[in-house]
Amino acid sequence: MRIAVWVSLVILALDQALKWAVVVGLNLRETLYLEVWPPFLNLTMAWNRGVNFGLFADDSVWLRAVLVLLALAVTAWVWTWVRRDGARPLMQVALGFLAGGALGNAIDRVIWGAVADFLNVSCCGFINPWAFNVADIAIFVGAFGLILASGGKTPRDGGTGLG
Repeated sequence: MRIAVWVSLVILALDQALKWAVVVGLNLRETLYLEVWPPFLNLTMAWNRGVNFGLFADDSVWLRAVLVLLALAVTAWVWTWVRRDGARPLMQVALGFLAGGALGNAIDRVIWGAVADFLNVSCCGFINPWAFNVADIAIFVGAFGLILASGGKTPRDGGTGLG
């Protein structure tokens, strides 16, 4: 599980360093918008107090605590599953992406009270109204990687059904 630990630490460090650099260093929390490579890449400050795309957004301390605990519980469950499934290198890499991203967003909720989203990518006439962050990308890559690396096992043949 050493690979998973290192990948998750790298993703977590990258996510938190980039968030600090953009939100604090570039002061995006006050400027709210910076053009980087228009129209393809812009920095747009968005504080996500809910789940994906801001669903169930609420400023409640209870919701924040539930979302942090949920991120920790899901990470622990997936970590246990990967270890039990043999901890193949590709699964460990995918787990590292997922865990690093989940922990990065959980840290945001504890420190900022919301997840700091700021990457806005548009292309080819499509104007993307949403912002995301490195942790979101890592969670997606990790989940997709786990699906691919699980080899299509189902609960009947010893897997989790994620594939």
